[in-house]
Amino acid sequence: MLAWLLIAGVNGVAQKALAQEYINTEITQQLGVKGDNIIPSSLSLEEPMAQVTSVSQLKDVQPNDWAFQALQSLVERYGCIAGYPDSSYRGNRALTRYEFAAGVNACLDRVNELIATATSDLATREDLAILQKLQSEFAPELATLRGRVDSLEAKTTEIEANQFSTTTKLSGLLIVGIQGRTNNRGDVNPRDGQKDTDDAGTNTNVLSLAQLYLTSQITPTSYLFTGLIDGRGKTTPRFTNSVSRNDVLLGYEFPTDSLIVSDLNFHWLVTDNLAVMVGTEGVSMPAAFRGPNRVESAATGPLSYFAQRNPILNMGYGHGGIAIDWQFAKRASLQAIYTSYLPGNPGKNSGLFDGTTTTGVQLLLTPTDTLDLSLYYVNNYSSDGCLLTFVGDECLTAVNTTTGKSAPLQTNAIGATVTWQISPYISAGAWGGYTKSYIPGLSGHVETTNYMVFLNFPDLFARGNLGGIYVGQPPKITSSDLPIGNNVPDFVNTGLGRAGGQPGTTTQIEAFYRFQLTDNISITPGVIHILQPGNTPDSDSVTVGILRSTFSF
Repeated sequence: MLAWLLIAGVNGVAQKALAQEYINTEITQQLGVKGDNIIPSSLSLEEPMAQVTSVSQLKDVQPNDWAFQALQSLVERYGCIAGYPDSSYRGNRALTRYEFAAGVNACLDRVNELIATATSDLATREDLAILQKLQSEFAPELATLRGRVDSLEAKTTEIEANQFSTTTKLSGLLIVGIQGRTNNRGDVNPRDGQKDTDDAGTNTNVLSLAQLYLTSQITPTSYLFTGLIDGRGKTTPRFTNSVSRNDVLLGYEFPTDSLIVSDLNFHWLVTDNLAVMVGTEGVSMPAAFRGPNRVESAATGPLSYFAQRNPILNMGYGHGGIAIDWQFAKRASLQAIYTSYLPGNPGKNSGLFDGTTTTGVQLLLTPTDTLDLSLYYVNNYSSDGCLLTFVGDECLTAVNTTTGKSAPLQTNAIGATVTWQISPYISAGAWGGYTKSYIPGLSGHVETTNYMVFLNFPDLFARGNLGGIYVGQPPKITSSDLPIGNNVPDFVNTGLGRAGGQPGTTTQIEAFYRFQLTDNISITPGVIHILQPGNTPDSDSVTVGILRSTFSF
């Protein structure tokens, strides 16, 4: 076939003679007769082969032929291919050395012609003289530019030599928030329908949270993640007695009063579809489970801790453990985790397997590009009866007045979250959760429910900004029939701890607007309004004003 790509470049009489010689020779060899007498009219070479401009003109050349691209290039790029008058190319025929030489010569002539044409517009001696004159006139400026380039190269070399690490990336953020709430009174001690206590935390105060992260690449498919955190300040509890707790916890409220290690875990992409995380700090459901709410973030998303995610996914406040993330289908993944509270402090009820432990699993589905759905189940053992969600009714057994401790709880929880991207500028979502707990070895259960509905407005009024409206019910004890003395609702009412649920229902309404000033700086004003705080119908409503500033790098 290559030979026929070349012979096609032969033109005129030479082309005709060479082709005639080939056909006569081939027929003579195959039939044992003189070829001059048996050439059919269809092969007559009285007419020379015609030049073609497109490979499609050759009827016996197909795109799946092995030399199609080469032939196409010779026809359409170099124009040194000719076909037979009957529009055939006859690429399977053999050719003589003379035919090959003639074909090569024709194509080389065409290449030389193209080179001559391309070089005709090159610079003349006059052009070169002008360029030399300009170079002389602007010699100082060129020297300055050369010096600047040398300086930049030196600085680049110095940065590369003294950079933090070739394998570790440093990132971080600083959140500073100012907040205060309105004056209010509560029905607290006892809860008997009478407002008897003033809110002790209505003064404006400042919270801050600083985080540093080190991401160290170990292999192309694994890295070590280390986090350091320092939190200062907290929102004062609404009331100072031992049975009521703050009804609003902000997402960035994490008072450590010193620098501590918040994350120390290893991530490994085992296969393209399976990832593993294991560590002694920061192995928790918020870190291991993908969140359906695409704006979930204490730094740039909703303001309150409750509005970040379903409180069920905060259970156990895990420190150390192991988690997996399996993308088993294009639009479906499965996450699972086992984690323990304070695994780094071995001892009774504080080890990896004998203390507060949590096992969770989440199925995340994305039926369409705009719809996310997650279903999750959590099993938790709490050594003191508190689920460690820090939202709503999260301590579900009362403190024993004799021992000063709460009974342990075994909890099963289920929940679901759905979000829908209605348009590029609005998304809607909701979640709901249910827990059922019991004291091991004793009869009775305590049940809670929670829900949230929300709207997010990406790029509201300006690109990068975000607005949000969240309305929901924090976890509420709907029923509790644990042994007498352990039921929280009646313990708050009378101190006896008899069976029964909460008399009221707390509703939290939150609205915020994030101004994205730069890629790394944002300011978020917002307001939170709480109806029937503490699930107490006779307590005053509370309004909280917040201004959050976030700096990241």
